[in-house]
Amino acid sequence: MSSTGSPVDAYRGGLSAAGIRVAVVAARFNQDITDRLLEGARGALKEYMVADSDVEVFRVPGAWELPQTAARVVATGRFDAVVTLGCVIRGETPHFDYVCSHASIGLGRVATESRIPVVFGVLTTDDMQQALARAQEGADNKGFEAATTAVEMVTVFRQVDAG
Repeated sequence: MSSTGSPVDAYRGGLSAAGIRVAVVAARFNQDITDRLLEGARGALKEYMVADSDVEVFRVPGAWELPQTAARVVATGRFDAVVTLGCVIRGETPHFDYVCSHASIGLGRVATESRIPVVFGVLTTDDMQQALARAQEGADNKGFEAATTAVEMVTVFRQVDAG
């Protein structure tokens, strides 16, 4: 797995997110993988000094439910960023294509219409081995990467809003 282009190394230790509130919306489907992504996201938020009390986790059945839930979370106005986590593994039917398409297009729409960052942390892999490689411990964990992106984007949005 390549992490080339990942924002993680550029910002490690350089961002502080103390005081921001983050919602993490995580799918339960392929839970062995999504639990690892969630652990990675929590690790990144802790590293960037986000208090545990400022992180709220919402579990949904699968990746299909991520866009609708992310939109509801954004609408509450209680959070500075939303991190979405899921894992869709290709099977023998076109179901994979429909779920991946819905998740990516739906979350893209939510992100575009939102005043806060909505980060896509959904794995779309051909097999379990690829999913496990992206959910390992450390900065190569895509949940860690998604949470890092959320922290960076909160900073960027605040710069934009400050003029």
